[in-house]
Amino acid sequence: METVLFTLGGTPITLTLALIMGLGLAVIGLVILLIGQSRAARQREEQAHIDASRAVEMERHMADMMRVQSEMTGRMQTMSEIFGSRTSDLARVLTERIDANSHRVNQSMTENRTKTDETLTKLNERLAVIDRAQTNITQLSGEIVSLQSILSNKQQRGAFGQGRMEAIIADGLASNAYSFQATLSNNSRPDALIHMPNGAPSLVIDAKFPLEGWQRITEADNPDALRVAMNGFRSDCATHIKAISEKYLIAGETQDTAFMFVPSESIFADLHERFEDVVQKASRARVVIVSPSLLMLSIQVILALLRDVRMREQAHIIQKEVIALLEDVNRLDERVSKLKTHFTQTQDDVDKILISTGKVTKRSERIEALEFEDERPTLID
Repeated sequence: METVLFTLGGTPITLTLALIMGLGLAVIGLVILLIGQSRAARQREEQAHIDASRAVEMERHMADMMRVQSEMTGRMQTMSEIFGSRTSDLARVLTERIDANSHRVNQSMTENRTKTDETLTKLNERLAVIDRAQTNITQLSGEIVSLQSILSNKQQRGAFGQGRMEAIIADGLASNAYSFQATLSNNSRPDALIHMPNGAPSLVIDAKFPLEGWQRITEADNPDALRVAMNGFRSDCATHIKAISEKYLIAGETQDTAFMFVPSESIFADLHERFEDVVQKASRARVVIVSPSLLMLSIQVILALLRDVRMREQAHIIQKEVIALLEDVNRLDERVSKLKTHFTQTQDDVDKILISTGKVTKRSERIEALEFEDERPTLID
């Protein structure tokens, strides 16, 4: 009985069996080693063959690379020569272009400097104009401040409206065509009376517009104050319109319509826009509200009427002068006819003289054309 060393999968393993198995494993390992060495030898042979092929291929590639390198060297030399030529051409072209650009730049800079000088000159002129305008604005500001101080006083406001109205009337009419502060039959004294032609009643112009009421409207800073100021202005206007209608509309002495002068175009426009009831009330009272431009237009119409009246008054003088002018024209026509007769006679004389000179010329030509022969006279026994 052999000794059991161990059991493997239920099979007892003895010493003899273990030796046999070890020997088999050794043989198997040896076979495997031999097979591995054989494969390694084949792989080395294959690797050596591959290395030899690679060496040949590398030599061929090296030869190709040397050939390509020599070709590249030749091409590089050619390219270097071409590049050098092109570089010189490019440098020449660049130099020419730089010179041309420099010339254009210099010319452009000269032109720009000239234009800049002109611009600066014009700018200085404009600045001088602006300085003068600034001076005028400063003066105007002072005048506006002065005007504001004038309008802040009731008496000065009345004098301002009165002065503007008088200036418009005095600029448009002759001094005998109007009167300022004249006294009417009811001892009223309107600001201005325009004397109408043909003995017609005079036209009354009043300049006492209630500017203080309008001033309160402009100074109102809330709706309630504005409403109170507008109502007060309506009341002041109604009172003033009534006073004009009662004091200045006198039958046979003044026109049945009077003017109420408003010294501002903006106030006049706002009056027609927001106080249409005041305008209607003035119209019913035969009082026309006029602005400076409307008063100027009315003065021009009155001036045209006065000129027409003067033309009619001088119509007989004009007619006499026209008759005298016609007589002068008739005398001139007769004298021109006589002068024409003299010219006609002179022309006939000149024509006859020309005929005579023509005959003399023709005879001279015929005489010049004659051929005289040298003939001896025949003697008669």
